[in-house]
Amino acid sequence: MKTFQKIILSTLSVLAIGCQNDDESVKKSINTNVNFSYKTSIKIGGEGASEISAFDKISKKLFTVNVEANQIAINDISDINNPKKSNINLTSYGSPNSVAILDGKLAVAVEATIKQNNGKILLYNTSDNSLISEFTVGALPDMVAFSPDGKTIISANEGEPNDDYTNDPEGTISIINIKSKAVTTLNFDAFEAQKKDLTSKGFRVFGPNASLSQDVEPEYIAISDDSKTAWVSLQENNGIAKVNLSSKTIEAIYPLGFKDYNLAKNSMDASDKDDKKELKNWPVKGIYQPDAIKYANINGIDYIFSANEGDARDYKGFSEEVRMEDLTLDETVFDASLNYLDKANLGRLKTTTTLGDANNDGKFEELYSYGARSFSVWSGDNGTLLYDSGNSIATETLKATQSRFNDNDKRSDDKGAEPESVEILNIGNERYILFVGLERNDQVLMYDVTNPTSPLFLNILSHDGDEGPEGLLAISAEDSPTGKALLVVSNEDSGTVTFYENN
Repeated sequence: MKTFQKIILSTLSVLAIGCQNDDESVKKSINTNVNFSYKTSIKIGGEGASEISAFDKISKKLFTVNVEANQIAINDISDINNPKKSNINLTSYGSPNSVAILDGKLAVAVEATIKQNNGKILLYNTSDNSLISEFTVGALPDMVAFSPDGKTIISANEGEPNDDYTNDPEGTISIINIKSKAVTTLNFDAFEAQKKDLTSKGFRVFGPNASLSQDVEPEYIAISDDSKTAWVSLQENNGIAKVNLSSKTIEAIYPLGFKDYNLAKNSMDASDKDDKKELKNWPVKGIYQPDAIKYANINGIDYIFSANEGDARDYKGFSEEVRMEDLTLDETVFDASLNYLDKANLGRLKTTTTLGDANNDGKFEELYSYGARSFSVWSGDNGTLLYDSGNSIATETLKATQSRFNDNDKRSDDKGAEPESVEILNIGNERYILFVGLERNDQVLMYDVTNPTSPLFLNILSHDGDEGPEGLLAISAEDSPTGKALLVVSNEDSGTVTFYENN
């Protein structure tokens, strides 16, 4: 594996760009080589201990969410081979979900002990870990982010129901003015009147007795370079919300539609019981349902990159999830002689009971699966799909030297490799590298997205098995304690943080 990791699949020459001085007389060189390999790992805790990390370039500390211990694990990585450990205990507040850092300040998203209650955003100094402020936000803040200008904190408050589905709080987005300490929490009430139009385009509102605001579950945040706009993934709902941070309003919901697995470029392995690792086309639609999203402005255009993980609602009080073998197919649509629901075909594939039976006669005319087994590129302006990676994740992992295809085929019936996270390394505004974390494959894929609508596959990064990459963080060479760009991978299954270095 070490040899495989060190293969350089793409190398560009050294490019020169002008420094930002008035006469542009001074030039500096930007090294755009990309050759990431394993550097080192840090143990955070047991399974589930390491989820999301943030790096403070001032103190050279890495802050990692440790759900297992209700802590923020702190590692001073000034000497990355000999980290100095400490922590922030959050037991009195609840359970941490996310961290973000800017200008020596750490923001932590903490869900309440009863997660349907309002959560908090805690603000700390990174230098001495002292608490500066605490802010009350909506239920279950799942991600927190700073605006690039350092004036605002944004939290995506997922608002998940309890297991009985008797308490379903609103999904909300909170905007915090750091200076004034004012908190504005936005709900989605204004879109209730648009529900029919949104759902006709692939947006999902399906929780029992839920309003649109209750049903929406904000997941992940991406923010524009000018700090004026935020995009928030609504994973279970299959949409992305666009937020005007200046007016503090939700401007739009973008329904993401569905992926067609009957197209050659979208072929997939739909069964874990066919004794094969083989891609085929099927009459199935994928629900994109992005988890992590990332913003990048490339050549003056706003792009949103998404990891299309997929997610089902499966609670004691309500579950939409079944296997396709449990459905009755409409015989006027599906040829019975093709045995679609055999376990070696589509029978094992997990699906939803909330889509596909348009006339409610108990027979399904269309079949849907969770996620899209891909990453996508969307227009930041209007949410239009500009690119989808199709079956690239499957084909690249299948032909890799040490294939971990769909977790050795065990997850073919359930979201495949499960693309969970995305991160972008901007090298001098000359080259943009996309990292895609595959939770079930224990791998990170690399693509050159300098041309966002025509990504180029570069490499696969992997270390030990059973890591479960949850969060990705790119540290530029300028900010890195090693003087070289780093990719930081927070691994939920192994409870570790793994570092890859660009050599």
